[in-house]
Amino acid sequence: MDTTAETRLRMSRQRSRDTGTELALRRALHALGLRYRVHRRPVPGVRREADVVFGPTQVAVFVDGCFWHGCPDHATWPKRNAAFWRTKIETNRARDLDTDGKLASLGWLAVRVWEHEDPAAAAHRISAVVAARRDTARGQGESPPPG
Repeated sequence: MDTTAETRLRMSRQRSRDTGTELALRRALHALGLRYRVHRRPVPGVRREADVVFGPTQVAVFVDGCFWHGCPDHATWPKRNAAFWRTKIETNRARDLDTDGKLASLGWLAVRVWEHEDPAAAAHRISAVVAARRDTARGQGESPPPG
């Protein structure tokens, strides 16, 4: 691999959980009265962890970093070791699609939030999805889930 020691050190320090974006989103969701679990596998047997999970309504929220997940607006393609990074990011994208599909096949909805999104706006979008799924469950004669 053609990566410098400085780059390896910088990448190793990147947080994979409880990032500033995640914390801001969770605060905004909490302020809207939503309750959730953090960093959980939504479905047993599916080895994918969501950043925020609304179990009763089967909504899994993933906060995707612009670099790591190839944001269409902000993705950058490193010049050094370009083939490695392109493969890495494209593999992440494919895994994201696979995760969304696996969850959907089990009745879950995956919601993707980009790190550059406004946390309050993203929280309102998520709140609307959770409320809609709660209302759908009520319409099918189920008791209303709490969150």
